[in-house]
This record gives sequence, structure tokens and C-alpha cells, in this order.
Amino acid sequence: MYKIAVIGGDGIGNEVMDSCEYLLDKIDLEFSFEYGIAGFECFNNTGTTLPEETINIANKSDAVLFGASTSTPGQPSPIINLRKALNVYANIRPIKSYKGVNCIRDDIDFVIVRENTEGLYSQVEYGDCEKMIAERHITKKASERISKAAFNLCIKRGQNKVTCVHKSNVLKKTDGIFKESFYKVAKQYPQITAEDYYVDATAMYLLTQPQNFNVIVSSNLFGDILSDESAGLVGGLGLAPSGNIGDHNGLFEPVHGSAPDIAGKNIANPCSMILSASMMLDYLGEWELSNDIKKAVEKVIADCKIRTPDLGGNACTMDVTKAIVKELI
Repeated sequence: MYKIAVIGGDGIGNEVMDSCEYLLDKIDLEFSFEYGIAGFECFNNTGTTLPEETINIANKSDAVLFGASTSTPGQPSPIINLRKALNVYANIRPIKSYKGVNCIRDDIDFVIVRENTEGLYSQVEYGDCEKMIAERHITKKASERISKAAFNLCIKRGQNKVTCVHKSNVLKKTDGIFKESFYKVAKQYPQITAEDYYVDATAMYLLTQPQNFNVIVSSNLFGDILSDESAGLVGGLGLAPSGNIGDHNGLFEPVHGSAPDIAGKNIANPCSMILSASMMLDYLGEWELSNDIKKAVEKVIADCKIRTPDLGGNACTMDVTKAIVKELI
């Protein structure tokens, strides 16, 4: 039995989490769910966006499922702090074309590996009413660690190229370290092609030649921006899962936010959350079930019959979930 920490969060985070739990209850695997709270509603009730109890639940689990959180003015991000607390330093965001979806190309299949612990996401800011300063922390240790994760993932995926994304022509010190660390690690993987691009050029190449990418590795902020752009190439954030992987913990979440504009309407696309659960099963070593879930999602999307409004349909969240479960079992 796997012990899974479940943190719904805010808005549609709770709705897609309900769908995810519904699916996990239907598969031939035993789970013990333990629930934690985080986010804006949590802050209103407890005075903190991420209680210590939630961190403890997550640390004691085999894996963590997280829905979404709404930004709380003046308060730290619960998901960023949870990633730090679990030391899940590699944010893995797959980007894939799905048959039946209006994608920019039908042969897109790459993954963005985003450094998860430093950069501008260090949340070190200070100043006064006239001037604010945000510190950008980049270390050799973290840069080498995330580069190794990218090369190892490239091998696991059966691909042969890793692209480092940076802006070392302007950020000569910080991105200089990131780029140098990347090529240092690349020497350990002679069978893999290593290349690098500036982040602005990469943003253009993702639109003009996305089929040429296998694995992209980047710092925290660049990786976040590029992954949202990439999701737009293949149907939007409703099809964008992610995993946060460390040496001892795994945290899995959809890339979309809490979407307060559609919260409570039962029209959120559950696919990104369900695909995130598939990534969780892969992390736990349940590879066959992980692949079965991905295939079931692909089948439902390709059928074009049951879709949420973001993909041009009129089905509700649970309609799509039940269709996926039907394909799965």
C-alpha cells in the first residue's frame, strides 16, 4: 500500500483532485490517502499558507499530489515552500502533441527540466517604497544536479539531445555558472548531444521548430515561462502535467493554477491532474499502470466526444474523468 499525501489547495485544485482520487480508487492498487491543507483558503483559516502539519504529512508519504493554490498577497507561495521543504529540486514538465487536439504540430514530444530550488524563485526581496531588489541565487551544486537529472531523463526517454537554456550574454555570472555546469556534466554523457540557446531564442524556436527538442534544462523562472508557452503549443494547460522530483520525495501537480473564474462550475479539465498522477505512478515504479493511464487519456482525447470547454467541448470535469476510467478498466 502506498501512502499518498493529498493537498487539494484552492479553486479547481480541489475539483481536479476529486477526479484524480476517483480514478486512483478504480485501479488495481492500494493507496492510503492522508490530507493536508495549503493555499489562500488555508491562510484565511489558519494564518499561514502552508502549515507545518501539511509539510510533515508530505514528508512521511511515499508521494504527494497537489492541486493548485491561489496567490495570497503578502504571503509566500505554498507550493514553492513545499518544494523547498521536500527538496524536490527537479521540476519535470512533459510537452506532447495529442491526436484530436489543435496542436501547432503533431510530432511534439519533449520535456522541460526546471531547476526548482533557486534563481529568482528564491523569494529573497527587499527594499523600500522607492526601490525593490530581488536576488537571483544560482549555485554550481544545484546547476550540476539539475543537469544530471536532465541527461538521465533523456536516456530514460530513449532520446539523444539535451538543450541548456540560459541568458549568459547578459547574466554573465549567474547564468555563466549554469551554462558551465551543464557542459561539465555533459562530458559524463558522450552518447547524448549537448547544446545551448539563449532563452529569448528558445522562446522563438519553440514556436518555429518545437519538434527539434528532446529535453530542455533551465533555471527556475526561465523554465516556468517556457513550459507555459510550450503548453500552448499542444492544447493548453489542461493537458500539462508536472512532477517535482528529489532524492527522497516526489510531488506531482498540474501546471495550471486555481482558475478562480471557473472554480465551482465543474468544467475544469482533469487531464493534467490525472497525467500528473500517472507521473506519480511512474515515480513509484508502477510503470505499467502509469502507461495505461496515459493511453486512456490519449484515447479519450482522440475520440473527440467527451471534452471540457477548454478543448472545445461541453462535458463536465467528472464526465471526462469517468470516460478515462472506462478506457482504463
